[in-house]
Amino acid sequence: MKIIADFHIHSKYSRATSQDMDLEHIYKSAQEKGITVVGTGDFTHPEWFQGLKNKLEPAEQGFYRIKNLSEKTRDKVRFVITGEISNIYTRAGKGRRVHNLIILPSLESAEKINNRLSWQGNLKSDGRPILGMDSEELLKIVMSIEPEGLFAPAHIWTPWFGILGSMSGFDSLEEAFGENVKYIAGLETGLSSNPLMNWRLSSLDRFSLISNSDAHSPSNLGREANVFDIDFNYTAMRDAIIKKDKSRFLYTIEFFPEEGKYHYDGHRLCQVRMSPQETKKVKGICPKCGRELTIGVLSRVDELADRELNFKPQNAIPYKNLVPLVEIIAQSLGVQPHTKTVAQHYQNLIQRFSNELNILLDVPLSELNAFTLPEIAEGIDKVRKGELIIEPGYDGEYGKVRIFQENKEGSILQSKLF
Repeated sequence: MKIIADFHIHSKYSRATSQDMDLEHIYKSAQEKGITVVGTGDFTHPEWFQGLKNKLEPAEQGFYRIKNLSEKTRDKVRFVITGEISNIYTRAGKGRRVHNLIILPSLESAEKINNRLSWQGNLKSDGRPILGMDSEELLKIVMSIEPEGLFAPAHIWTPWFGILGSMSGFDSLEEAFGENVKYIAGLETGLSSNPLMNWRLSSLDRFSLISNSDAHSPSNLGREANVFDIDFNYTAMRDAIIKKDKSRFLYTIEFFPEEGKYHYDGHRLCQVRMSPQETKKVKGICPKCGRELTIGVLSRVDELADRELNFKPQNAIPYKNLVPLVEIIAQSLGVQPHTKTVAQHYQNLIQRFSNELNILLDVPLSELNAFTLPEIAEGIDKVRKGELIIEPGYDGEYGKVRIFQENKEGSILQSKLF
């Protein structure tokens, strides 16, 4: 069975998160997006966890559904228990700040882990709690309590909180986890990198690269995700990830990495954005204010890589880049994304073709042209072909994707991305 899974999201109890990030809104958005399995996020937060216990019931092995749904909707989406921990600690005389993703087969396992982690810090403070413990220690706790759990360092290249990031982590996974690296299930590439960039490091070949939305609002669900062809249960999903089985782990869905907030280097306050080559010329110093630039993902990958760009390992899981349908519609019509016009076209397409990911990935162009405006069909086709114009993101600013060529001249990086 083909399933699409988005493991890493956040609830309304996390900082800077929409109050609509409750189970009901998450379910509705996942259904519209075409996500089959969605993470609960934030299982460590006491109030959110109590809500999970009250509102969810077991479905297939390791998956949950919302109680008391109508027969028409109850089999559309499943939940899997997930959460992210912010580990801030000192290792070898250096401060470390690392985010880690945990995926579990049951609420019972989550409750045991919560009881253990409550000794380490205040789990009530945030949906993604900050714990002053080593990432390796967290990994050992999770595996000792639930050997069938999945542990993945989150958005591994993000400068501030990625384990291989330029400012927060380590130069290798072995440095961070020692012999316990063997228990890591996969690595989350994050919005600012894609598998192609990660394939440049031979040390990462043995790990599955997973992609998730890290959604803070329902509309962002599925902007990155994982596509499987498996028996519909947790164990089959876990096995496909751990074994990096290309026959069952089909591909990942990716942001265009240039759109991520930390793809290029730069200094947001000075509106300075630089490629790795430009950063080297200025020796990492902002030419406007003289402070250090925030070194982004592209530069950091280049620093640690032992392969040239475009190298593809034999056992690599494929990927596909997408742009959210709302953005495509808005740019096709020349309006802002959050307008009634865009919402109407979006709902019309969803009602006709079931869900967003089906529209973006699978619906033939001829069917799109027959149903919707030619401008919208053309926009979807351009995204599929990777014919985009992109201003890369930097220092916390999202990149800007243009589907259609602008009439006015501007300092825009244009690239055909396949």
